[in-house]
Amino acid sequence: MNRKLKMAMIGGGKDAFIGAIHRLALNIDGQVELVAGALSINHEIAIQSGRELFLDEDRIYTDYKILLERESQLPTDKRIDFVSIVTPNFVHFDSAMMALEKGFHVVVEKPITFSLEEAKKLKAKVEQTGLSLLLTHTYTGYPMVKQAKEMIKSGIFGKIKKVFVEYPQGWLSSFIEDKNPQAAWRTDPKKSGISGAMGDIGTHAFNLTEYVTGLKTIELCSMLNTVVEGRNLDDDGAVFLKFEGGATGVLIATQIAAGEENNIKIRVYGEKGGLEWKQDDANSLLIKWMNKPAEIYRAGSGYLSSFAASNCRTPAGHPEGYIEAFANHYRNFMLTIQAQKNNEQPKKEWLDFPSVDEGIRGMAFIENAVASSKSNQKWTKFLI
Repeated sequence: MNRKLKMAMIGGGKDAFIGAIHRLALNIDGQVELVAGALSINHEIAIQSGRELFLDEDRIYTDYKILLERESQLPTDKRIDFVSIVTPNFVHFDSAMMALEKGFHVVVEKPITFSLEEAKKLKAKVEQTGLSLLLTHTYTGYPMVKQAKEMIKSGIFGKIKKVFVEYPQGWLSSFIEDKNPQAAWRTDPKKSGISGAMGDIGTHAFNLTEYVTGLKTIELCSMLNTVVEGRNLDDDGAVFLKFEGGATGVLIATQIAAGEENNIKIRVYGEKGGLEWKQDDANSLLIKWMNKPAEIYRAGSGYLSSFAASNCRTPAGHPEGYIEAFANHYRNFMLTIQAQKNNEQPKKEWLDFPSVDEGIRGMAFIENAVASSKSNQKWTKFLI
């Protein structure tokens, strides 16, 4: 296949936040062209947004169902290859299912669906169609997060014993739902689901933990709080985790830590040493040892694993940022699609992007954390 991939976007119009981030990320590698969109449920905003992105008038849609139906009827050389779904959570499932049914690969924002039951149905559809799905858990796209995963996997730290992960934000430290549309839908159970902070950013921390350590959660004990008066979903919480193999962890996700931005961070400790990564210094991975000085691994350096090296974009010493991490997921996803279209086997590094299995575990995390918080039982099994 010797052309750019063609894509459509559902959601992400001029009144949205994350859609613009997706477009910046997917344009970095020049491998994809946005050719169609149903960019808003608001008719005028959908049309305006499409025109501002220079879409052809006949491929600016005001309903995603019409978009998917009409795009599926176009000739192979003109129809889209995949769709990117950047809507509030309650739209994810139906639009993703229809896209797969029409033969399109799917990119979807997290959490993957509105419920665990929906996530399982979506997995069945992915397996049935053989199509690819990218779930945009951005933070595992950072090179030094991939380096951390490979170092733990190599066994140099010995058996993993303890994990700390936290995601502090402060933007919801007061009630702003009445004037901020992003806050309004994220704290609305009808649009966001059964959890607020733990669903929105706690899932990122959970995904980062299982990705880096390679360990699956088997039990948890959670406490979710709604701190701001008048809010309908949790805006703060903490979860104790038990992993297969005996390791334990603590996960904190809060959106009421006034003054905090998005400094997600993780620390992992084994028998012989540990590591620490945080988004505020994303180019660095701090390695700590029992009986020798600490080491700092840096992005762009020649000693990195193939997974980290293949996702480094800037010359050594230059920052690898959020957009680049986002773009790494898109690139790996697109390279995988291209390989499939050419009947080639994708490289293992290309297949390193979050997909439907991570989505199922994320939904299970949300539902188990909410259930545990409501229960008087101290520990609950991690049920899927």
